[in-house]
Amino acid sequence: MTKPDVLNTDFILRDEAELRQLFAPTHDTAIKKCLNYLDKHARAFIERSPFICIGTQSSDGAADVSPRGDPPGFVKVHDDRTLLIPDRPGNNRLDTLTNIMTNGHVGLLFIVPGFDDTLRVNGTAVITRDPDLLVHMAVNDRTPTVAIAISVDEVFIHCAKAFRRSKLWSPDAQQDRGDVPSLMNIILDQTTGAPKDPEQLAKLDEDLEAEYRQTMY
Repeated sequence: MTKPDVLNTDFILRDEAELRQLFAPTHDTAIKKCLNYLDKHARAFIERSPFICIGTQSSDGAADVSPRGDPPGFVKVHDDRTLLIPDRPGNNRLDTLTNIMTNGHVGLLFIVPGFDDTLRVNGTAVITRDPDLLVHMAVNDRTPTVAIAISVDEVFIHCAKAFRRSKLWSPDAQQDRGDVPSLMNIILDQTTGAPKDPEQLAKLDEDLEAEYRQTMY
């Protein structure tokens, strides 16, 4: 693992004991709130959530975080220790899925629009293509090819401080997407080079939107 060159190594923390000396002890409630199953409050949160982030690691420890989104409740509570996440069409990099196949440890962050608190779930995942499970996750008559099945180890509600600091849901904090280049512009800049003709770039943006509409599921 490489470290940023700008860091003064004299101030890098190297063990947990050194780290914890800088902070007050964990509040007892922060420990007791962690469950190893999905209670009624966790289930209610999951049923409302249309968006999650899933963190995985490869066999050599390289980290990855990927977003997943669908209508509220798209993550299915199979039972109080098992979650099912449908895998929708994407760019077929398969980063999350291949990571899970070599290192099943995952972390989930459930987000609900308008809620400042979040739900965190940690567990162990596998990839399934069981048709009896997949059929219940079809959208627009399109059944996912696979799903992520997660055996729950830890569940807890996370406090609202991060979302309140960021003002994520505040209308006053919303930024204009038009202030930065479009997705197609950025990708082409980073690869083959973006076209200089604004009309040509606009056509590429329109084509991307059309692809979104045709391949969401």
